[in-house]
Amino acid sequence: MKKGMQAYLLILAAVMTVVITGSYTKKNSKNLAASASMIEDKIIPQVVKGSDLNKRFEFAGEVIPTKNFDVRERLDRELTVNTYWHSSTLLNIKKAARYFPVIERILAENGLPEDLKYIAVAESNLSNAVSPAGAKGFWQFMKSAAEQYDLEVNSEVDERYHIEKATEAACKYFKYLKNRFGSWTMAAAAYNVGPTRLARTIEEQRADTYYDLNLNEETSRYVFRLIAIKEVMQNPSDFGFYLDKDEKYPPLFDYSVVKVDGSVENFGDFAKKYGTNYRMLKVFNPWLIESRLTNRSRKTYEIKIPGKKF
Repeated sequence: MKKGMQAYLLILAAVMTVVITGSYTKKNSKNLAASASMIEDKIIPQVVKGSDLNKRFEFAGEVIPTKNFDVRERLDRELTVNTYWHSSTLLNIKKAARYFPVIERILAENGLPEDLKYIAVAESNLSNAVSPAGAKGFWQFMKSAAEQYDLEVNSEVDERYHIEKATEAACKYFKYLKNRFGSWTMAAAAYNVGPTRLARTIEEQRADTYYDLNLNEETSRYVFRLIAIKEVMQNPSDFGFYLDKDEKYPPLFDYSVVKVDGSVENFGDFAKKYGTNYRMLKVFNPWLIESRLTNRSRKTYEIKIPGKKF
């Protein structure tokens, strides 16, 4: 009798295991199917392919010798990187609508090629960035170079953050580099690595063009990166970037100018006096790096006031 009961219990346990497992498997299969459906609905379709290299590439009017396999492959690398560097590229396209009109105007006034604007993208992603070495602003000037090109840098004012003045300084530097090295591609390389080091490398390697130089990795990629940035930003839809006009950041043209030739005790009070706030004052005047302006020299500063006419 005892053995019979034990056998019965074993059979019952086996049946229950089959029933429970079957039920769980069926339920789990439904969950997996539902999850797969949800994932499928949320997948962002994309096409990943190489860039078209069978076209004419130029920088500042200078043709890129892509028949050279080494040049072609270096360009291919930068086009690929910048095509699929999605968030950074997308933001740069948006910011370009705001800042390129200012930069293009100043380049034109100085008789310089418009393509030089892409150096600001490569250097800072069109932002007032600060490098680990201490270079600052759109054009990444070190303090010594900034002062050499008449940009004021002190504890209260840093004109490396003043887009108009910093771009004027960059134009002077571009002209110097072009006159020294003879081409815009060499000038761009010198902008990255420094003119002294580039001149020494040219002499050591007996090179005639940028493409003949064996440089450090960053500078070896630099001009190709500029060309890639230009290609993507000029033809965003060709590289899979689609933006409506209202998605791009509007230019900051709606402001008036207040001239200040004395001290400002507090820019928060100053902002309120002119109908704005401290944050907006700093957005329009990022070169004012303190909350006050001592101005012992009685220099005249032009401060932008957003959305007001005085």
